[in-house]
Amino acid sequence: MGFAKPSTPRRDLIALDQRQIQRMTQDTAKFSRSQADFSIDTSAMTAVLSAHELYDCLQTEESLRLFMRTHVFCVWDFQCLLKSLQRHMTCVDVPWFPTSDPEARRLVNEIVLEEESDELPQGGFLSHFELYLVAMEECGADRGPILRFLKELRSGKDLDECLSQPYIPPGARDFVHSTLDIAESGEVHRVAAAFSHGREELIPVMFRQIVQRLAASSPGKWESLRYYLDRHVSHDSEVHGPAARALVSRICGEDPTLWSEAEATATEALEARGRLWDALLTTVTAASMQS
Repeated sequence: MGFAKPSTPRRDLIALDQRQIQRMTQDTAKFSRSQADFSIDTSAMTAVLSAHELYDCLQTEESLRLFMRTHVFCVWDFQCLLKSLQRHMTCVDVPWFPTSDPEARRLVNEIVLEEESDELPQGGFLSHFELYLVAMEECGADRGPILRFLKELRSGKDLDECLSQPYIPPGARDFVHSTLDIAESGEVHRVAAAFSHGREELIPVMFRQIVQRLAASSPGKWESLRYYLDRHVSHDSEVHGPAARALVSRICGEDPTLWSEAEATATEALEARGRLWDALLTTVTAASMQS
């Protein structure tokens, strides 16, 4: 199953445009006297992770398949963070009541709509996680660990028990634990900070160029991954990322404690990603030495 690249760039009617992001950021001024005083700066850590040695090792099809076997767990727990945000910022209960911040409600619901049921170029809809699974099947990456993990979770097994199984890729267990601890913390400022910092925008241009090259030479294997990167990663950095950071500002307002905890959480999320990349580097390096 492959997805042809659209002949012309598509502008989603459901997507947040730059005017909406600007309006939301301006509205945030009501809650904060100075964005310079109340902000989270992770640029240094993000730069280090974007230059991680792992990316230099992802030059072959087999190394990319190994990467995807583990990275799919990141794609899944990203959805968990998003659903936690939706639970906090909107009403998903019966009886229903309007929540206090309509702008935040709109933002979260629009992101959920795209992440959970994005439009495909040939028609139909899939979540970005399901699109990633399609890309894995297309290129021959091992979907066994993530599918078995979800099957056991769905059957009612405890999360810790599922993550402790030997089929879970190295590094994925600790990373998912770290993410879900935040998602289930009940502290919306921490959830928003983890969601808005250090997610898929960490994947550098170099990695996307490798995938684009492979998609051009073997579209039957790599076109779906290229499309996923175009839709999910690019949209994260250009639209959802800035809007989510504006959401953090609305939640934290002028409360220095909330800002401090949000920054600590963003740092925690980036450190967890660094440990995952280290584990993946070990896996990919060992596989290349055996081949």
